[in-house]
Amino acid sequence: MNYAVIAVAIVADAIKTHYRTEPILPTEVIMVSAYGDILSMLPQFILWITAIVIIILICIVIYCERKLPQNKAKWRFRILGIVLAVLVYGSSTRINHEGSIVGDFLNSYGNLPTFKNQEQGAQQNGALQQFLNNIDVTIMKKETDYSKEKVDKLARKYSKLANEINVTRDNNLATQTVIFNLSESLANPNRLKEIELSQNPLSYIDSIKENTTSGLMISSGLGGGTANMEYMTLTGLPVSNFSPTIATPYTQVVPESKQTLTINGYFKKSTAIHPYNGSFYSRKAVYQKFGFQRFMYLGSKYKINHKMKIGSNPYLSDETAYSNTLDVINSYKNGQCINLVTMQNHLPYSDYYDNSEDYQVSGDMDDNEKNIISNYSAGLSYTDKAVQKFIEQIDKINKPITLVFYGDHLPGIYSNIDGNSLEARETDYFIYSNKYARQHGAKNLKHVKYVSPIDFIALTAEQTNSKVSPYYALLTEVQKELPTIKVYAYNNGKKSVFVDKKGKTVKYEQLTKKQKQLYNDLKLVQYDLTTGNQYLYRTNFFEIE
Repeated sequence: MNYAVIAVAIVADAIKTHYRTEPILPTEVIMVSAYGDILSMLPQFILWITAIVIIILICIVIYCERKLPQNKAKWRFRILGIVLAVLVYGSSTRINHEGSIVGDFLNSYGNLPTFKNQEQGAQQNGALQQFLNNIDVTIMKKETDYSKEKVDKLARKYSKLANEINVTRDNNLATQTVIFNLSESLANPNRLKEIELSQNPLSYIDSIKENTTSGLMISSGLGGGTANMEYMTLTGLPVSNFSPTIATPYTQVVPESKQTLTINGYFKKSTAIHPYNGSFYSRKAVYQKFGFQRFMYLGSKYKINHKMKIGSNPYLSDETAYSNTLDVINSYKNGQCINLVTMQNHLPYSDYYDNSEDYQVSGDMDDNEKNIISNYSAGLSYTDKAVQKFIEQIDKINKPITLVFYGDHLPGIYSNIDGNSLEARETDYFIYSNKYARQHGAKNLKHVKYVSPIDFIALTAEQTNSKVSPYYALLTEVQKELPTIKVYAYNNGKKSVFVDKKGKTVKYEQLTKKQKQLYNDLKLVQYDLTTGNQYLYRTNFFEIE
């Protein structure tokens, strides 16, 4: 049995490393309850090979045990073995504690905890040891100047800024209908210099981007990390400010916080929609803690309707996602917040569509990879059409609606791009306000080439001409004055790095004094809300006056 479990773990690690360049982490073990959906995402031949190998392995073990029987250990030695196993694996909760006996012991035998590059950590430490290294985590290192007095002073500072901003703003965010639409794995392949497509699969989205707030969003993941994009979009807090051991804030940070403020908290009504399994990344518990009144997913009491699939794609289409979103929009006449996470373009990318031949691929890669990219591009073309239809529909609705559309990450299908390059982290985004919203104060902002997910709140408030809280005044200042935070530059807990308007990396040391202060203010806020005493909840920092 042990050998079978080990074999499954090895295959699972190999598959995840192939698609996402990282091994399985402790925070992902809780998703085992959704094993059926996880398996459905994998190529069938891999599952068959794994099953055959496990069966052969079991047969060999049974044969050896019968031919070479071993004497059963006495019960005392069995108990001792169990105790030793508990002590060995239980000690992993102290590995990363400074000066811990177990940490020093493992380091003396060559263990080198590595979090910036999990794949490299698994290669040098072994997959099991790297897994154990990720159990002992710290959310954020303590800010040396953290105190109630410091936090209160910061709250007063941005309360003054909020008042200055609000003089020029006429609308109330709560009266708007705001949709945050995370489009699964959406990033135009045409933008990659290593690839050339015969057609543009996102022609309509590109045309929208020419006439409204738009540009490129910098993703923290490659081939995965969807929940991290959601977390940053809804909270305004960058994952790069957390300890390098924090892989998924949804499962490691949110459960530890007494309360969590997200943008939907400013609306009387809020709904999360995901036309798939609701258990991934603990979304059920997280959305409840975030204050969403409804979470619509397959199997929930709030049913997903209008179920449609395209070709042989097993996932519900983006048109399904938008049809359900329209139902929610039309079910409530006042302002509301909707968090929509689509599923249509999730891996694997098989021969699902009849139009995949329309997207011929040129580049230095084998035919199999070209075929995968063609199928992926065909899926994007259906997203493009669904977005066009949805925008045409919301333009006919007489209430202010703003759509924040963004791809969460590139798919892990490209073999010839550097996973740590900016090119590998650039996804498409735009913010579109419908005709009614534009007639009532909403405006199109200038092209903002690079943003991180934490910028969406500030950009949405500005585009809808909505007043801001002191916290959102801070995010507004961050978006305007700081180079874009490079949210995937963990750098093993050192200072974050940034990206300027030309796509060049900017180090913390290169920031101006004002920019450093602004970044440090954001970091202090994040520490107070996630690790500290949450003093800010006792101030007016989150109130819109």
